[in-house]
Amino acid sequence: MTRDQQEVRAFWEARYGEHDQIWTGAANRTLTDVVTELGIDPRTSQHPPRALDLGCGEGADALWLTEAGWQVTGVDVSATALVRAAEAGRSRGVPDAMITWQQLDLATDFPQGSYDLIAASFLASPVHLPRSAVLQRASQAVALGGVLVIVSHAAGPRGSHHHDHQHAETPVQRGHDHLDLPSPAEELAMLALDDEQWTVLLAEVRERSAIGPDGDPTIVGDTVVVVRRRAG
Repeated sequence: MTRDQQEVRAFWEARYGEHDQIWTGAANRTLTDVVTELGIDPRTSQHPPRALDLGCGEGADALWLTEAGWQVTGVDVSATALVRAAEAGRSRGVPDAMITWQQLDLATDFPQGSYDLIAASFLASPVHLPRSAVLQRASQAVALGGVLVIVSHAAGPRGSHHHDHQHAETPVQRGHDHLDLPSPAEELAMLALDDEQWTVLLAEVRERSAIGPDGDPTIVGDTVVVVRRRAG
């Protein structure tokens, strides 16, 4: 393991060790809305379509996808986060056969295979993470006809300079003041997709309710990019 890998793992283990639970436990509403709007019903397929959640943390998004009928792989660098994710899955009665948890440093490794849906929600880190390279690698792992969904912070709480990883209208821990704020156009440019192979389904900023650093309700913006790999 390189020094960078050691630093990344140490940072996130320390981060998750600060509290028994870091995030709210609720799935990212922007992600759930977008996936629902895609109109894909996994339960109508002979075999469950495959989904990959990059930087799954304590597992809220991955578990929501599993409960919606996807065969899910959740990936995170933190062993502590993945233990919590697995425990949350067991407490919710999610079958072990429907979800797999993998500890990987996306800066150096990526899950094998192809996926019908790859989700990257608020994928960022104050320590080594080549985000552009990771998301470009993710696009390469999208199956024909599959989609890549990227949700990132577009704007913090109105009147605030802070950006919190908020999945719902409940407070969560702070710690993302370092984030870049990519526009939809910047996200698409970063992906550098071949227009002949991809269709842009969404490239916009969506607003949602959240709780600001001062504890008051506020509105934040999420940059949302959804692209589909053409089937042929």
